[in-house]
Amino acid sequence: MENLIIYGLWCVLLSASVVGLAFIIERGLALRAGKVVPVAVTSALDLFRAPEDLPMLRRICQQHPSPLSRLLLLAEKRRDWPRAENAAALEITARYEISRLERGLVVLEIIVGVAPLLGLVGTIYGLIILFHSLGAAGMGDNNALAEGIALALHATLLGLFTAIPSLVAWSYYNKKVETLAVEMAALCDGFLRQLYPHKESSELAEAAAAGRS
Repeated sequence: MENLIIYGLWCVLLSASVVGLAFIIERGLALRAGKVVPVAVTSALDLFRAPEDLPMLRRICQQHPSPLSRLLLLAEKRRDWPRAENAAALEITARYEISRLERGLVVLEIIVGVAPLLGLVGTIYGLIILFHSLGAAGMGDNNALAEGIALALHATLLGLFTAIPSLVAWSYYNKKVETLAVEMAALCDGFLRQLYPHKESSELAEAAAAGRS
């Protein structure tokens, strides 16, 4: 019975390591810069100068579906809205896109917190069983004691082996999502400035007039 509990904890830890590895690979593929901020789309943004360029930008965004492409298409679709309303709607959609980029990171965070604790539980439980059996049989066999302690510590080692890669991946992907979010925000802001050039000029004129007064 005791061995079944320890082996059960090992199976849980092995399953957690497999799940963690699957999410690490999946997020690594999903968070590639070319999948989130395609080079073709950023190049089209650099070439965008006037409303006449909107069909070209729309076509490239449709050919390269990505979070940035969806944001730009949304802003272009609502170009008849006032700029403030368009920017507010774009910000809400951007939050949704960022939440999609963060999908799966919570699983890695859970594995980081739970795996070492499960390993510690396995070690403590194994030591309890070991010392209980030694108390009943005596301390005559040092080899059995060393083997039992080593077996119990395997659970802690497995828990750390499961948690450390997940911790590294979780920290890296969190930072990458933050960087991609800042980049998309800057590109969308520049697109809105190009989309509302007269509005931008009037706002600057009003700010200058307010400064003179």
